[in-house]
Amino acid sequence: MRTPEEELAGIRARGLWRQVGSFEPVPGTMQCRFNGRDLVHWASNDYLGLANSPELQAAFHESVARLGAGSGASRLIVGTRASHLALEEELAEFEGTGAALTFSSGYVTAVSAIPAIVGKGDVVILDKLCHACLIDGARLSGALMRVFPHNDLEKLRSHLHWARRQIEARGRILIVAESVYSMDGDFGDLAGMAALKEEAGALLLVDEAHGVGLYGPMGQGRVEELGLGDRVDLRMGTLSKALGLAGGYLCASRSWIDLLINSGRGWIYSTAPPAALTEAARHALRMLRGDEGARRRARLWENVAALDEALGRTGIDPSPIRPVRVGEAEAALALSESLRRRGHHVPAIRFPTVPKGTARLRVSLSADHRKEEIGSLARILREPELHGD
Repeated sequence: MRTPEEELAGIRARGLWRQVGSFEPVPGTMQCRFNGRDLVHWASNDYLGLANSPELQAAFHESVARLGAGSGASRLIVGTRASHLALEEELAEFEGTGAALTFSSGYVTAVSAIPAIVGKGDVVILDKLCHACLIDGARLSGALMRVFPHNDLEKLRSHLHWARRQIEARGRILIVAESVYSMDGDFGDLAGMAALKEEAGALLLVDEAHGVGLYGPMGQGRVEELGLGDRVDLRMGTLSKALGLAGGYLCASRSWIDLLINSGRGWIYSTAPPAALTEAARHALRMLRGDEGARRRARLWENVAALDEALGRTGIDPSPIRPVRVGEAEAALALSESLRRRGHHVPAIRFPTVPKGTARLRVSLSADHRKEEIGSLARILREPELHGD
């Protein structure tokens, strides 16, 4: 029998060793103390800075005092409180769907929802760059699984034709894609996918984890920005990124949500998120939809534009995710450590999070980054010697 030590030695040898670091953020800033160093960090998905917002923190504190710290049970036992139902109603109205269901995390959303939507005898087709939670959900479903190259609509069309031949008349075909891809920051071709799913009589699930809060008239996401609300069957989102809290959700028709309530194992058998958290999420959603959300989005896009200009980047999708591609894992680790010595925390992203040979630094911008911090990072990234050129 192989030992864990042998496996760990192999992980180290491939430059894929990971360990947990001590991270202490400085409230109200994008500065932190990481493993004893004072740094500016560029790794958070708190794109609008709401996690640091005194207003949201006060709302969360008041909710804990009023509703308690925990939920005590799963949703179908005694874990559902009025705040859960209110948040779901507000999310459905926000996204313009018939209903919504909240989960303890985005990962649990995916691995609960996809196996409830498709199963044995069905087909699920994913974009190659889909997040691990979507891939795991597809694998757990037991459906036949196919992957198409990123945004390759011709290959998707081919897979859809193949799928239609494989399934019975009552079978389902589910296309799974993201609105904004988490490691490259580029957009999914949602309009093209919507057209193909209609042509094939399929379903389309779009993960808006990195789109909610940032796009659309009030931050509803890319689906709304593109006017595809009535053409996307299932919209997955998160409370953990632009909304500054934790949790996931799925918006769809009432029938799909009822199916998840009755068949989504991850939802049925998980302890409910604390009512205080869902109440704070309602407050974050109101902030997102109001003037505060608009101001924070404007600040974020100013920061994105400032970094792109400083690095001479043009013609790329507007996103707070700005990867610096390196190649091999060891080189990405070395570049990350070099930046850390210069005052910036930008973690190296390696296989299996990204394909082999495409290791990178993932720069993630926030509305709370200051212009001088952006300028400092850009100056360092422009230095040829930093990359060994």
